[in-house]
Amino acid sequence: MKIDDFIMMKKKGEKITMLTAYDYISGQIAQACEIDIVLIGDSLGMVIQGKKSTIEVSVDDIVYHSKAVRNGAPEKFILADMPYMSYHLDINTTKQNAARLIIEGKANAVKLEGGTESRLDAIKALVDCEIPVCGHLGLTPQSINLFGDYKMQAKTKVEQEKLLYQAKNIEQAGAFMLVLECIPEELGKTVSENLSIPVIGIGAGRYTDGQVLVWHDILGISDISPKFSKKYIDLKQVISKAVNSYRSDVKGKEFPEKGNVYLAVE
Repeated sequence: MKIDDFIMMKKKGEKITMLTAYDYISGQIAQACEIDIVLIGDSLGMVIQGKKSTIEVSVDDIVYHSKAVRNGAPEKFILADMPYMSYHLDINTTKQNAARLIIEGKANAVKLEGGTESRLDAIKALVDCEIPVCGHLGLTPQSINLFGDYKMQAKTKVEQEKLLYQAKNIEQAGAFMLVLECIPEELGKTVSENLSIPVIGIGAGRYTDGQVLVWHDILGISDISPKFSKKYIDLKQVISKAVNSYRSDVKGKEFPEKGNVYLAVE
């Protein structure tokens, strides 16, 4: 998949699928299941590292996990999150951090949050370096200390008009895609219809150009259950059953069996 393919999918009305992945195995599965885009999200701070938010995730973390996913998904379009404070200081630092995600992390593009003037400048600077950029509006998890909680954004008409204005500016700045998180469905539809670039929703309703979900959420192995997510299998229960069976076999001296041991060659 290439950027032009995503634009064409939007024109054709074909939904785009995006899924987070954090390691070699999840990358392999994303590739085999023909997911369109694999996101190395800074959500790894919460679902992998057990932290309370995404703001402690570093560029090194994203690089490490992006490389692991690339090993499992050599042909996939990989989008890597720019962590908190990796694009907030100055343009040169922003370029250096984004370049690391592309060169060391082997990602195809980067994603950053917000629609302020400084964010627009960052997008323009990265696009000028031939680094594709995806925007992110609505609930921006790196702003948790400002928001105070992970809750729906853009509830009022004024807030919705501001978000649409920022979305248009992000497109004009050169972003190839936009993620909308935790906003009213009607606003997700309006933004998608007013932008020529694909709009991917996560809790943004049914009318965006595609959807993104977190790997651990759809598998039922996350402690977090947001309203916008869907658990397709309770894998935590399946895994727990397997682990308990292993423990029982060892305690009952049923494992290892003869077929699991090495015998000396006579």
